[in-house]
Amino acid sequence: MPCCDEHDKDAVLYDCLKHQTKVCAACAECKDPELYCKFRPSCMIHFTAKERAREKKGQGPAQ
Repeated sequence: MPCCDEHDKDAVLYDCLKHQTKVCAACAECKDPELYCKFRPSCMIHFTAKERAREKKGQGPAQ
């Protein structure tokens, strides 16, 4: 089952081991980024969100 209605049923899903939920790759973002999570070092949701933020930061104003 997708995490939202915007993405299709066949989207890639990541498991949040802390909250026992599934999140599609397009919506992947940690629900509690400030709280401790023992799964974070191997969390694909956290990694994907971090990569997305890094890409967004790298896209400065058009030159």
